[in-house]
Amino acid sequence: MAFTTEERYRAYADWSADYIDTIRNNTQSSPWRTNFHIETPHGLLNDPNGFSYFNGKWTLFYQYFPFGAAHGLKSWVHTESTDLVHFEPTGSMLYPDTPFDSHGAYSGSAMQFDGKLFLFYTGNVRDENWIRHPYQIGALMDTEGRIQKIDQVLIEQPTDTTDHFRDPQIFNFKGNYYTIVGGQNLEQKGIIKLYKAVDNDYLNWEYVGDLNFDNDQTAYMMECPNLVFIEDKPVLLYCPQGLDKAILDYDNIYPNLYKIGQAFDADTAAMVNPGPLEQLDYGFECYATQAFNAPDGRALAVSWLALPDVEYPTDRYDYQGCLSIVKELTIKDGKLYQTPVEAITSLRTDAQVFAEKTETNNVYELDLTVEADSSLGLVLFADAEGHGLKLTIAPANKRIVLDRKDCGEAFALDFGTERQCQIDNQATTANIFIDKSVFEIFINKGEKVFSGRVFPRQDQTGIKVLSGQATGNYYSLDYGRKTN
Repeated sequence: MAFTTEERYRAYADWSADYIDTIRNNTQSSPWRTNFHIETPHGLLNDPNGFSYFNGKWTLFYQYFPFGAAHGLKSWVHTESTDLVHFEPTGSMLYPDTPFDSHGAYSGSAMQFDGKLFLFYTGNVRDENWIRHPYQIGALMDTEGRIQKIDQVLIEQPTDTTDHFRDPQIFNFKGNYYTIVGGQNLEQKGIIKLYKAVDNDYLNWEYVGDLNFDNDQTAYMMECPNLVFIEDKPVLLYCPQGLDKAILDYDNIYPNLYKIGQAFDADTAAMVNPGPLEQLDYGFECYATQAFNAPDGRALAVSWLALPDVEYPTDRYDYQGCLSIVKELTIKDGKLYQTPVEAITSLRTDAQVFAEKTETNNVYELDLTVEADSSLGLVLFADAEGHGLKLTIAPANKRIVLDRKDCGEAFALDFGTERQCQIDNQATTANIFIDKSVFEIFINKGEKVFSGRVFPRQDQTGIKVLSGQATGNYYSLDYGRKTN
């Protein structure tokens, strides 16, 4: 259905149980429901939020509009995990139910303080003239999952920004707590602001400065900024909407990018000697990636596998969006690597030598190697004629090419059907995760990543080799009980 503004912001209690049952049943009838990725029971899922470690478990929220495949009055849904693979919903939710978040609980982060999880997020408020007022606000969740809102604004909208000021990410740096918030200045240029918790009090924040990361000043908004530390080097992940493609060429409607600095100067709000701007993911759908430093120091990340302002075939089943598998971030030779967490191997139920298959259940992993000076032309989600998601791994040509034009229902055609990146001419590995309508492809153990969605026809379940060869294994994957 098409949603009016009034329907998008209708109170949760005003939607009937019959309506919810209808869209839930419609969602469950979709042929593209995933097996081991987090999805909603119905409605729209977007940004991952509050990714953290709390009460002996991994916590991950997702932003949620329950009433259809539309962006409307957002809440957060809480899930938790013991292994970073199996996330289960707990029933706890952060609702938009106060004067400071009346028009949506927008994105944010989380960190444990004194036995409770502090949720730091943007409250979206619209006044009678539909003018937006963004508030950086908070809540506390106890070990029983009870959530209590903090009845004060923690960071007000600065006078030098527009109403685009959102997505606080809290982090610890050398024993002090900081947050960065994405924004837009009065010249409509994207910026990131840094704040420090006074005396490490999460209720009291002071402005440090606009983050200096060699901002090219071409984006109009910096969404979902995250700062993590890997081997003491700051890594800034962010989504610069409207970035000039002369700065970095990208094909998606909005990019998800990163920079690596040599050091972080918290006193001057500066990344020291930031490196070049790089693609976080070369695929079709990866946005709003959220990362944090776990208690053991690892940098962990998860992404929204969809994009704003894009329609998807699942919309007609009253749902949209899913989250990626969890990735560990490392730095090798100055490059950011993303690798699936080790526990993902627990989903493997058997191993077979890699070969063509006329039929699968479209839930599997391939672990492949293509030798230097050679290539592999592979079709995933293949039908009997070899149409599907075409992947070319060509070390000899120093290129990876992915094309989804012949895989099921077409969508987002304005942004093209092909993605590619450069690689070196060397033995090249590919870990490929397929989950009904999701692909996540990790080249050279995470040096390059291609993520995205396809919506295959019922007969598109095979694996076909078009040219060349590869060695490796095929693994069936079994999540067990679904997350929703």
